[in-house]
Amino acid sequence: MKTINIDLKENSYDILIENGLLENIGDKIRLVYEGEKIAVITDNNLHKLYSNNLYTRLTKAGFKVSIIVIESGEASKSINTLEYIYNKLACEGITRTDLILAFGGGVVGDVAGFAASSYLRGISYIQIPTSLLAQVDSSIGGKTAINLSYGKNLVGCFYQPKLVLIDTNVLSTLEEDYIRDGMSEVIKYACIDDKDFFEFLKNLDISSLPSHYEDIVYKCCNIKKKYVEADERDTGIRMKLNFGHTIGHAIEKYFNYESYSHGQAVAIGMYNICLESEESGYTEHGTSDRISEILIKYGLKYKLPSMDMDKFGKIIKSDKKNMFSKLNLIYIKRIGEASIVNKYILE
Repeated sequence: MKTINIDLKENSYDILIENGLLENIGDKIRLVYEGEKIAVITDNNLHKLYSNNLYTRLTKAGFKVSIIVIESGEASKSINTLEYIYNKLACEGITRTDLILAFGGGVVGDVAGFAASSYLRGISYIQIPTSLLAQVDSSIGGKTAINLSYGKNLVGCFYQPKLVLIDTNVLSTLEEDYIRDGMSEVIKYACIDDKDFFEFLKNLDISSLPSHYEDIVYKCCNIKKKYVEADERDTGIRMKLNFGHTIGHAIEKYFNYESYSHGQAVAIGMYNICLESEESGYTEHGTSDRISEILIKYGLKYKLPSMDMDKFGKIIKSDKKNMFSKLNLIYIKRIGEASIVNKYILE
């Protein structure tokens, strides 16, 4: 088992990474929780695959378990879903001394984390990410949120989990689209922080990818650890983790979260923001080509879809990173070296 400690003083916690970790989930939870009642929040797809086994293992470990199921997909990051979760928690008699398990991908982690942060003014929760994207990125760092009709992640807070439990074996149940989605974020980490990791991914035989999941997750979590510890509230260096996300979030919103997954949209965002910065002379020549090549290798699109650019521009202007009529954009000077650039975007 690999262990990473996120050192945030009173908000510190461990990330445990291990193939087959769920087989001993009760023992892992007991590391941070001495109570009895647990509310598992998951989605309908994962419920079919894992809930019976999860329920059995948790009850055998002495926990009293209730399972709250939401619909899979980005549409569940909504006020309506949040209210549904609050009512189910109240119905199950969950108190401040009890525990929430966020068992799922990024959507479940975001909405369950926000529910934990706000129900009864905050109760403890554990992240158990089941998608590659959530394992390498969204389950770590305490960002919780729901979407509004005006944009993605506009309502939320920073609320750190008590523990993150990552079982890379669950990735074997994912469809190929979800692996591609996660690899977009993996590539992001290499682009902003580690040129050697980028070369590793570029040269990796894709057929052997599953045998490298544990090491890839560990590498990405270690990179994110550095940024989260330096900037828990995402007001400085941590913003570098948003490489490709301003354009990516706008694409998701433009198509009403139906045509492009988060990872696919971020892939397009990474290439196109790099193309812009390269054309302006900020980024080393040829970098955008290197990014497009690695995206193609992992089955990710990189060209902007056909859009009304005026409408698209208005969506970008509403990005939550817009402050004082400026937008913080993440450029890379070269592979492995990112920087934050402020641009005026409003008249």
